Amino acid sequence: MGADLVVRFAGEGGQGQVTAAEGLAQAAARVGYHVQTFATYPSQIEGGPVWAQTRVSTNEILTQGDQLDVLVALNRQAYETHIPDLREGGVLIYNSRDFDEVPEGNVIGLDAEGLARETGNPRAANVIMIGAVAQLASMPQQLFVDWIESRFRRGRPNDQEVIDGNVKALDVGIDAAIRSGYGVEALDEPPVIAETRILVNGNSFLSMGAIAAGLDVFFGYPISPATTILVFMETALNQPGQFVGQASSEIESIAAIVGGGFAGRKAMTSTAGPGLSLMGEGLGLAWMAEIPLVVVDVQRGGPATGLPTKTEQSDLFKCLSPGHGDVRLPVIAPGSVAECFPAAIYAMNWAERYQGPVMLLTEMAIAERNEDVTKPDPTSFPIESRLVSEGADGNRRYAGRELTPFPIPGTVGASYVANASEHDEQGDTTHQPQVHIDQTERRFSKLKLLEVGSTYESENTSASIAMLPWGGSKGPARAAYNTLRAQGLDLGWYYTMFIHPMPPALLDELRSKDLVIVPELNYLGQLSSVLRSWGVNAHSINQYTGLPFKEGLLVTKTQEMIEAKSGRLVRA
Repeated sequence: MGADLVVRFAGEGGQGQVTAAEGLAQAAARVGYHVQTFATYPSQIEGGPVWAQTRVSTNEILTQGDQLDVLVALNRQAYETHIPDLREGGVLIYNSRDFDEVPEGNVIGLDAEGLARETGNPRAANVIMIGAVAQLASMPQQLFVDWIESRFRRGRPNDQEVIDGNVKALDVGIDAAIRSGYGVEALDEPPVIAETRILVNGNSFLSMGAIAAGLDVFFGYPISPATTILVFMETALNQPGQFVGQASSEIESIAAIVGGGFAGRKAMTSTAGPGLSLMGEGLGLAWMAEIPLVVVDVQRGGPATGLPTKTEQSDLFKCLSPGHGDVRLPVIAPGSVAECFPAAIYAMNWAERYQGPVMLLTEMAIAERNEDVTKPDPTSFPIESRLVSEGADGNRRYAGRELTPFPIPGTVGASYVANASEHDEQGDTTHQPQVHIDQTERRFSKLKLLEVGSTYESENTSASIAMLPWGGSKGPARAAYNTLRAQGLDLGWYYTMFIHPMPPALLDELRSKDLVIVPELNYLGQLSSVLRSWGVNAHSINQYTGLPFKEGLLVTKTQEMIEAKSGRLVRA
C-alpha cells in the first residue's frame, strides 16, 4: 500500500488527455483523496503535444510529482518525451497502433481507439485508459462508474446509452490491466477528513472569492489563461445591481472598471501579460485619481505573445509599476488554488481600504489546475468597503497626505474632478512643483494602510540562510524545504502572498539573513531583485521552461547555493 499515485496522459491534442486526468481526479476526490491536476498544451486549437497529469494522495499535495507511477503514451512521440519521468517499477500503457515494437519494461499495449469503436463509443478511448489505470492502482471500479454517471447524466434522452457505453469502455481497460498482470502500489484508504472539501481550479476559486467580497462590476476581454474568469463571472455574477461585460479590448476593460470604481462600485477585470501592457495607462489613471479597482493578471510565458498556454512568473515588475512615472501598485500573489479565494477577498479589501488599484497576480499553473480544498465559509472573512464622503470636506477630494473619504457621484461633496493629470486638492490640473510633491507623497503614503493585517509564514527563523518562494512556486519550494530539513540542513522558511507592501516584520527578518533563496519562474530573478532594492541579500533559483519547478531540482539548486555561500552544507 502507498500514499501516492502519479499518472500522466500524453499524446496529441484532441485525444482526451485533460478529460482523463480530470476524470481520475474527480473520481478520487469524491471518496476523500487529496488530488492535484496539471495540464500543458500548445496554443493551437487542436493538435500538437499535450499532456495532463493527476496526483492522488492520502497526504496534502505540494507538487505535481517528479516521477510517474503510470505513463499513458498515446503516440510514439509522447513515449519518447515522457518515458524518462517514469519511475523504476512504474507501468507504461501505450497505444499499440503507433508502435512497431513493444517497449521494454512493465508495459501494456492497447489499441484504445479500436477497442473504443468495438464498444460502440468511438470517443471513449480515454475512458479505456482510465480503466486500465484504475486497475493498476487497485482503485475500486465503482469510483469511476459513479464519476461516469455524474459526468454524463444531463437530462438528455440518450444519457443512459452514453453512460452504458462509457462503463463498457471502462471495463475494457480494467480487463486489459488484469490480463497484463502488472500493477503499482495500491493506494492506502483515503483519509478521514471532517471538513467539507471541494474540487476546484484556481480561476474559479478566485472568482468565488471576489464575489464573496462584494464584487459589483466585472469587465473582461478573452485572453489565455484568464478567459475562464470572464466565463465564470458571466454565469455567477448575476444578482440585482451586478453587471458583467465582455469588452472589445483590454483598453476598454480597464476604462470600464475605472468608471465602475469611480461610480462607487467594487470593480474587477482579468487579463494576462499582453493585456496588462495595454492597461498601463488606465492603471496610471486609477492611481492618480485614487479609484478603487482590482486587476487579475494570470501570468503566462512572455514577452509579447510569448508562451500563451505555459506558466511563468515574469510579470512582477510590470504589476508593481504598470504605468509610467512614479507608480508602485499593491500586489497580492496566491501560492496555491486554496489561497485564491482569500487572495481575491484581500485584493478587493485593499482596493477599498486605500482607494486605488490593486494587482492580483496569479499564473497559469494555478489558474487551470484542480485541487481539493476546504470549502470556505464566506462569512468568516471580514469584508471592507471604502470610507465614503458625507460632504464634510467639501470638494477637497485630495486634501492632505492621508486618506480622505471617497465622494460618490450624485452625493454630497462629489463636485470634484477625478483627474489623471497632476491636480490640486479639488482635482484641478496644476503643474506647481510643491503640489506635485504633496500629491506624490500622498499617493505613496496611503500604501502604509495595507500593512495592517498582512501576515506571513515562518519556520526555523534562527537560520542564517532562508528560503522565500512566491506565487505558485510555493508548493514545490515547500516540498524541497521539507526534504532539506529532513536531511538536517539548517535552513529557514518564509512565505507571504502579500508581495507589496510586504509585511514590515517579515522584511526586517529577511534583512537579517546572510542569504535569502528565492525560487521563481523567470530569467531576471524579479522578486529577488526587488528584495535587494529593499535591503535584503536575496538571490534566485531561476527556471523559464514554461513548466513548474520539480522538487528534486530545487533540492539540488538550494544545496548548491548554500555551499557556494558558506563553503559547506550547514546542519542543524
